[in-house]
Amino acid sequence: MPKSTGEKTVEGKGRWRKKVQGKQQGHQGPFTTISGIPVDILHTPDKLEGFDYCRDLGFPGEFPFTRGIRLDMYRGRLWTMRQFAGYGTAKDTNRRFKYLLDRGQTGLSTAFDMPTLMGYDSDHPVSEGEVGRCGVAISSLEDMEILFDGIPLEKVSTSMTINAPAAI
Repeated sequence: MPKSTGEKTVEGKGRWRKKVQGKQQGHQGPFTTISGIPVDILHTPDKLEGFDYCRDLGFPGEFPFTRGIRLDMYRGRLWTMRQFAGYGTAKDTNRRFKYLLDRGQTGLSTAFDMPTLMGYDSDHPVSEGEVGRCGVAISSLEDMEILFDGIPLEKVSTSMTINAPAAI
């Protein structure tokens, strides 16, 4: 007789707990709500009809990654902290990014100047007086390479807020 979803989930949760045990960093618990209600490290829907937990949702750090890419979810590290930053040239902002990372920032959020946001190069007549004024001026791939030079992008998540017309 095939195992029920509940049985598979209980087994899977036990297997997952063994994998994550000892890998957790930071606060180890017990975890409770502000009202003192206990919060398990991982909630599983053992009794959902037609729902195969292992197939449809899975466990943290395992395919299909709907519970996140990390085995210990985000209890092992703080969330990503990014300050919206960017000004002047790519070199200026690169220095600022490195300064912020050296002081504990864990991600980058790039502020672009108005010409870049609107898809204009810095030397376009419409850009006059606006280049680097309220964000970093980016006109080329070379500018982007300078912007992130020496920054370990495989370790630092980066977001870029830019308007649709910009062709970057």
